[in-house]
Amino acid sequence: MEQYDSLKLSNQVCFPLYVASKEIIRKYNKFLKELDLTYTQYITMMVMWEVEKENVKDLGEKLYLDSGTLTPLLRKLEHKGYIKREKSKEDERNLSITLTNEGKALKEKAKNIPIEMMKCINLPLEELINLKDILNKIIGEK
Repeated sequence: MEQYDSLKLSNQVCFPLYVASKEIIRKYNKFLKELDLTYTQYITMMVMWEVEKENVKDLGEKLYLDSGTLTPLLRKLEHKGYIKREKSKEDERNLSITLTNEGKALKEKAKNIPIEMMKCINLPLEELINLKDILNKIIGEK
């Protein structure tokens, strides 16, 4: 092994992860365009469809987004009518997000996106599950 082999792009794990991430998001965007959502807006809505009400801080932790990214994203979703932002009655420093009826209705429009994405990725289900498990190990989720 040459002294600098470890610096070759072709020997890196990070590069194919980076390119795959970009490619997956590009494929998602084909479907999300019809809903007028960005990928980060979509994953935010996915969390909201699960919980319907969430603290902004907890939402940011779930999505691995800092407040500088999350705040304008939430403003846009609120402007579109999908969520409502409210200061907590217990502590005004805390902001909570609530899913609106329009946000709930959007779930119906988005329901086929995961199936369509599986077709686009074109990997057997078992490999997708294994890939997800490996990626969760890397990011430290259970």
